[in-house]
Amino acid sequence: MLYIYMLGYDVDFGHMEAVSLISAPKYPEKQVGYIVTSCLLNENHDFLRLAINTVRNDIIGRNETFQCLALTMVGNIGGREFAESLAPDVQKLLLSSSCRPLVRKKAALCLLRLYRKNPDVVNVDGWADRMAQLLDERDLGVLTSSMSLLVALVSNNHEAYWSCLPKCVKTLERLARNQDIPQEYTYYGIPSPWLQVKTMRALQYFPTIEDPYTRRTLFEVLQRILMGTDVVKNVNKNNASHAVLFEALALVMHLDAEKEMMSQCVALLGKFIAVREPNIRYLGLENMTRMLMVTDAQEIIKRHQAQIITSLKDPDIRRALDLLYGMCDVTNAKDIVEELLQYLSSADFTMREELSLKAAILAEKFAPDLSWYVDVILQLIDKAGDFISDDIWFRVVQFVTNNDDLQPYAAAKVKEYLEKPAVHETMVKVSAYILGEYSHLLARRPGCSPKEIFGILHEKLPTVSTTTIPILLSAYAKILMHTQPPDQELQSQIWAIFNKYESCIDAEIQQRAVEYFALCQKGAALMDILAEMPKFPERKSSLIKRAEYSEADTAEQSAIKLRAQQQPSNALVVTDQPPANGATSPVPVGPLSLAMVPSMITTEDHTSTDQALSQQNGSLTKVDPQHPSADLLGDLLGPLAIEGPPGATVQSEHNAVSRLEGGPDAVDGSAIVPVEEQRNTVQPIGNIAERFHALCLKDSGVLYEDPYIQIGIKAEWRAHHGRLVLFLGNKNTAPLVSVQALMLPPAHLKMELSLVPDTIPPRAQVQCPLEVVNLRPSRDVAVLDFSYKFGTNMVNVKLRLPAVLNKFLQPIPVPAEEFFPQWRSLSGPPLKLQEVVRGVRPMPLPEMANLLNSFRLMICPGLDPNPNNLVASTTFYSESTHAMLCLVRN
Repeated sequence: MLYIYMLGYDVDFGHMEAVSLISAPKYPEKQVGYIVTSCLLNENHDFLRLAINTVRNDIIGRNETFQCLALTMVGNIGGREFAESLAPDVQKLLLSSSCRPLVRKKAALCLLRLYRKNPDVVNVDGWADRMAQLLDERDLGVLTSSMSLLVALVSNNHEAYWSCLPKCVKTLERLARNQDIPQEYTYYGIPSPWLQVKTMRALQYFPTIEDPYTRRTLFEVLQRILMGTDVVKNVNKNNASHAVLFEALALVMHLDAEKEMMSQCVALLGKFIAVREPNIRYLGLENMTRMLMVTDAQEIIKRHQAQIITSLKDPDIRRALDLLYGMCDVTNAKDIVEELLQYLSSADFTMREELSLKAAILAEKFAPDLSWYVDVILQLIDKAGDFISDDIWFRVVQFVTNNDDLQPYAAAKVKEYLEKPAVHETMVKVSAYILGEYSHLLARRPGCSPKEIFGILHEKLPTVSTTTIPILLSAYAKILMHTQPPDQELQSQIWAIFNKYESCIDAEIQQRAVEYFALCQKGAALMDILAEMPKFPERKSSLIKRAEYSEADTAEQSAIKLRAQQQPSNALVVTDQPPANGATSPVPVGPLSLAMVPSMITTEDHTSTDQALSQQNGSLTKVDPQHPSADLLGDLLGPLAIEGPPGATVQSEHNAVSRLEGGPDAVDGSAIVPVEEQRNTVQPIGNIAERFHALCLKDSGVLYEDPYIQIGIKAEWRAHHGRLVLFLGNKNTAPLVSVQALMLPPAHLKMELSLVPDTIPPRAQVQCPLEVVNLRPSRDVAVLDFSYKFGTNMVNVKLRLPAVLNKFLQPIPVPAEEFFPQWRSLSGPPLKLQEVVRGVRPMPLPEMANLLNSFRLMICPGLDPNPNNLVASTTFYSESTHAMLCLVRN
């Protein structure tokens, strides 16, 4: 069985036999029982309940071999039931003075696993003193395991474990001085580097160290670690010593050490940056970026600026880029941004988007003057136009609009770029907008008459896409409006263009052409209608928001925290203008505050749409959607809004947000079933929502259970077809009567449920096949309205069925030479969507990969140059789309 399982096949037999072997008296049989049970059963499997008493007898018995087997299995499986039943016995083993260190070590690790699954198993009040006693242990194996347990405990509640702090410092001192360390725990001359790392990690959870003696002792130990670490040729020794060193650096930063020690840390990292070995240099750059959290260290880090810039020539420049981004301020912004611009032309394509974004943010935040900022952004667009998002040119337009002195310079500058033979489309967009608004300020300069400006812009019209043509049409209308006295020839040319596009198939282009042509007939009134755009209100920068959301890395977050404390340059202050059109004044924002991405949501208070309802099995949950912030420039350049009934736009936005934020709990459209107040006197067993979520990831399990009935599901999925079998089991000695099952399918699913019998006999199980066909993509969920009668109890529940979107996915491998061309061919919504999920627990990469596999997405390792990104591919099937390739980057 175990061999079959190791080959990758599902093993759904022999579980009972494996559990039975645990109670065998002989070691070989018991060992096989424990190993197979650990591998094949998970924490929620019903068979584990049968083994709890046997496992407990082995734990409290006197046979140390059996104790180790039992502790290993409990630690591997975990689970709430194991935690509640066995945690007291595991604690006794850990604290027992008569047990061998081998057993106590396993007991500590087992208790750690149980604590992670259910923190209530450790009583904080009585355990703190016992934990301090464990840290006096002389055996390093038990001490290392106990330290792992302490790290988990103090991460949740450090205040209860203050008595452990001096013991941790004492342990660290013992290791640093190599006092009484057995040879088997010395790794390449380093005393137990794993224990040193865990001890320093535990110390970082305590906010301060008030005792002067303890603090002095700890700094002496840290000083010894810093002085004794150097780069050697032995790779294994380097790995161990560097692990200890970098954890010591993190502790030094946490304790806010004296400036002399911080200088020593930065100097040490400077040596790492100068090493040829790329891994060591990478670690040096990463940890120097973390040092930016300490304000005093920034000036010291600047001394290594030349060496850091040299690291941009490495194949992987991400850490050097993060460090330069974090250490930039008003004094060195010009040098750093110019280096980034110079490197941009030769940078790897996968890095150009991030490189451009960070250069734009630094230019915006630390510009010595506005003209330099405009020069930088235009150079970015010129060198890396394909990787420049709309947010960047939106931002430069906002600054030009809000600063009158900058408008002639910006208009002249974009005209120079337009006169080049090859111009990127993003440059055409920003140039068309700026010249449309401010080209009249250049009218007296040679070559800048309205007709010549129009000619330069019109040359680019055949080369641009349909998204840019509306901006050009707006620019033509503005140029015509600013031409005084009127130029009949220019007017005829522009009117001809408007006439040409009045029959364009694109609705937005057609509407603009028709409306601009009609407006141009109004003569002098055109001046009022097409007046200059008002000033933009001050708001949060969408560029900085993107930078904060796109990186979850610790080093990046450190840099963000530091920059949040710095004072920005006065060059890019958005002028405080009175709000136009009677709008309310913007809320004051901090130094990092600028503009957000466009949205057309009104700010009225629609009470009926403030809360979207998502239905869980048997309950209603309120979802509080948050609207994205509005951006004026996006509204101006986006599609022309056609007004509908009041509140219609807001309602649709609320529905979309509720589906996004509700996740698997969101039910909308025809899947929402009116649910009255529950009058059932029969309460379900277990959490119904958790059962539904589990079935979204697997194909068999229990959907609903109460004292009288159990409803199970087993499903098979092939392309856009699904076959589910509902198992209705009567758990009692009396029949269930008036049984009814009504399907409430959403519009995108075609479902056929076989006849459900009116009565389920005692102790009997009824199987009801259910056929499902997926007609088109949707997030709506089917609902089963199920009711029955037992005695005087009438039970009615509404259960979501796990016929969800991911069930119609079929994993498929995609090679690198096909993945990225396909990825780049998708320009944006609705074909390519991106969402940043906040407020969730961090998930390790292997766990994330397993989750994606559960959603029927095939992980494609090695495709993405960033090792922290997961790339996956799958095929979606529906009757309307057939096979549709789906690509994911996480």
